[in-house]
Amino acid sequence: MASQKYKFYKGIFLNPLDDKKCEYYPDGLLVVKKGKIKDLLPYAKGLKKYSSEMTKNNTKDFGHSLVLPGFFDMHFHWVQDDVREMPKDSLLEWLEKYTFPTETKYSNKSYAEQKAKTFFKKLASTGTVGGACYSSIHENAIHSAMKHVKGDFVIGNVLMNMNSPAALTQTEEESLKLTKKLIDKYGKRHCFTPRFAITTTPKVMTKGSKMADKAKCFKQTHLSETPAEIDFVLSIYKKLPGFEKVASYTEIYEKTGMLGKRSLMGHGIHLSSEELKLLHKTKTSVIHCPTSNAPIKEQGLGSGLFDFKKLEKAKVSWALGSDIGGGPFLSMFDVMRSFVEQNKKKKITGATYIKALYRSTLAGADILGLSKRTGNFGKNKEASFVVVPLKKTLKPRNAEDALDKLINQYKSSRKNYETLVSHTCSKGNFIFDRH
Repeated sequence: MASQKYKFYKGIFLNPLDDKKCEYYPDGLLVVKKGKIKDLLPYAKGLKKYSSEMTKNNTKDFGHSLVLPGFFDMHFHWVQDDVREMPKDSLLEWLEKYTFPTETKYSNKSYAEQKAKTFFKKLASTGTVGGACYSSIHENAIHSAMKHVKGDFVIGNVLMNMNSPAALTQTEEESLKLTKKLIDKYGKRHCFTPRFAITTTPKVMTKGSKMADKAKCFKQTHLSETPAEIDFVLSIYKKLPGFEKVASYTEIYEKTGMLGKRSLMGHGIHLSSEELKLLHKTKTSVIHCPTSNAPIKEQGLGSGLFDFKKLEKAKVSWALGSDIGGGPFLSMFDVMRSFVEQNKKKKITGATYIKALYRSTLAGADILGLSKRTGNFGKNKEASFVVVPLKKTLKPRNAEDALDKLINQYKSSRKNYETLVSHTCSKGNFIFDRH
């Protein structure tokens, strides 16, 4: 029975190490023991090393399939699943017209429960096993999300105390009371989530940030997605006591305690060099959402192109997110495609598929403080991976070519990215199997 200690998986393995390096095993073997990775090596070598342990029952051959680390989607709104393919014109109008009315429905317990059940199943089926997620304002919705989510996620209820529709407005006391309750219940799984500075009062951000910091919880919000949003934020805050002299959107978050090494800023497209210095100094991370920021004709909100080189030069950490529902599709394959394509169109070098894969896996795990135990196929890490069958005719030469060949097949039918995955494994357990 000794052989039952191990599980063996055969396939084409991609193991991202950083922005430029990704190990490629065209015929690889992953060795797993008690849910942890013991080895990743060429199949021929693995056969020699483990032949006495390998049996029919503990070996799974994924055939001509790519096997990648499970994805980390570092910015998405599970309660916006129904609006992700709605017509988009501009961020603020889209929120008002489609998003807010949809989120209002989550006050209904059975509606939220049913939606959470189907959404998180769908998410697992796209290979996403970790990340940072926004819920609606409602307490019942976050309980449903926490119950049905599978993997390493931090989730927060959005906080809205001003400039919001009546049905989605909380008092400051309600926001802070609920924040305390959720931190007490979920600990570090809870993410302190002011929707953005437009809708959340300085008092809630300041007091809530202190609670989150004390409990070592993550904090997330939106920053500098569009010029119109930035102008609106500054016009509001310059009239508020203590904020009359703020020079930037980022400074508002600094003054309210929202920045820090456990802070995730969604978008960060239109940032000045002073703001980047502030983000670097406070070790704040930015989450880039290419499919959401993409031009309107590509089903995005047309918010602009994220300057990843500027962020890297300023030494600001960043990872990728789908921004469901600003982004139209759940799959991180679509997000990777969008990141590479948008930069290519603008003749910007360095936006490779290897970089996109790293920023969709290990970079996200690292920002969440989990890279020692997950994010790629490193020894003794948890076995969390996603399996994608390749057409037999596709014979990749290396990691870049493998991702390019896989992703470019579907770029004219982007919805299909959501059906590519055959298996998703989280911490040694299969949470999705298409067959």
